[in-house]
Amino acid sequence: MPGPLEGVRILDATTMLSGPWATMILADQGADVIKIEACGKGDHVRSLGNARAGMSAMFLNINRNKRSLAIDLKTQTGVKAIKELAAGADVFVQNFRPGVVDRLGIGEPVLRAINPKLIYVSIAGFGEKGPWSGKPVYDPIIQAVSGLTTVQAGSDAERPRLVRTVLPDKVSAIVAAQSIAAALFARERTREGQHVRLSMLDAILYFLWASDMGSQTYPDQDIKPQDAASFIDLIYKTADGYMTVAVMSDKEWVGVTRALERPDWLADPRFATPAARDRHVDERLSMTQEVLRTRTTAEWMALFEANDVPCAPALTRGEVVNHPQVVANDIIIEQAHHAAGILRQTRPPARFEGTPSELRRGAPLLGEHSVEILKEIGWDSGLIRELIAQKIVDAPQIEQAAVA
Repeated sequence: MPGPLEGVRILDATTMLSGPWATMILADQGADVIKIEACGKGDHVRSLGNARAGMSAMFLNINRNKRSLAIDLKTQTGVKAIKELAAGADVFVQNFRPGVVDRLGIGEPVLRAINPKLIYVSIAGFGEKGPWSGKPVYDPIIQAVSGLTTVQAGSDAERPRLVRTVLPDKVSAIVAAQSIAAALFARERTREGQHVRLSMLDAILYFLWASDMGSQTYPDQDIKPQDAASFIDLIYKTADGYMTVAVMSDKEWVGVTRALERPDWLADPRFATPAARDRHVDERLSMTQEVLRTRTTAEWMALFEANDVPCAPALTRGEVVNHPQVVANDIIIEQAHHAAGILRQTRPPARFEGTPSELRRGAPLLGEHSVEILKEIGWDSGLIRELIAQKIVDAPQIEQAAVA
C-alpha cells in the first residue's frame, strides 16, 4: 500500500532545514515532492561538511523521497516552468525572504490565479510584516530573540545559552508539515486552496508557551525575573559515566529513597511533598548526586528499575544507535543510496497500519530529475537540450543523455 499522501504533488522551493525537512516528512508519507533548486549549486545544505557524492549528511537526511529540478528562476523560462508545474500541483512551499517570490513572478496571487485549489505555503524567519521582517535569519537568531536561550540558561540572571541543536528550525518544520496536512484536509471539504503563513518566531514561541512561559501567562500580574532553576540539570555523575533520574510523584520519591538506601530522607520535612521537594530542589539534587557517585550507571539502573523509578543512562550519539530499545523499535534503518552508498537513517516515526510510509528513493543529485519533470509537463527533448546548453536547466550527464 502507498503512503497516506500518495497522489499529492508538492513543489518545494525551500532551502536550508525547516522547509526541506517539512516537505520530506510529507514525502516520507507518500507525497511526490519536486525540489526546485538553483542551477550550478542547488540548496546550500548540499555543500556542508561530512559529504559523499556532493551531498552532505544533512542534505541526505532531510531530502530523501524527493525529485530534483534544477532551473534558473531568474529567467522567464524558469518562471514558466514553475507556473506550468503549479497548474497540476497541490502545494507550493517557499522560504525566500518576504517579497522575493513576488519579484520573481511566482508569488501567491500569481500561482493561485493559475490553480485556485493550490495550497501556497510561506515560511519566514520573522514573518511578512514588522520591523524585522526583512532581516536575514538563522536558528541562533530565533533562539536569542524568542527567550529560548534564557530558558536554556536556567534563569534570567544567568548567561544565556544556545540549545545545541537547531531547535527553532526543526520545530518550524514539524509545524509546517502538520499545517500543510491540515490545509489539504480542509481543501477536501471546501474545494478551495489557501495561503498558509508561518514564521520560525511564531513556531518557537508557540512551542515555548506550553511549559516555559508561566510567568507571562497572566497579563494582570507583574512579570518577575525568572527564578533560578536547580544548579543540577538532572544529569548526574556516576562512578563510570552519567545518568538521569526523574521524580514527580510521592511513590517515585519513595522508590528513590529505597534505591539509594536513604530511608531517613522520607522523614525529612524538606522532601515531604512534591511542593516541598521543589522548594528545596538544590539540596535534594545535591544529596542525590553525592550518593550516585558511589556506584556505576548499570548498578544504579538496576536498583532504580527494581523500584519503578524513571531513569536512563546519558548515552553518546554513537551509543544511541545500538541501544536495545532503539533496536527493538526498528528506528534506525540502513539503505543503499544510488550515489552516496550505504546510509544509516531513521525511519519515519509514525507507523500507518493501512498506508505505511515507504522510502522510495534517496536524496537526489542536483537536477537529477530535471529532464523527467519537464517532460511530464509536455516540454520536448529539443527544448530541454537547448535549456541545458544555455544553463537555464541543470541535469547530471546521465539525465542529459535522455534528451541527447
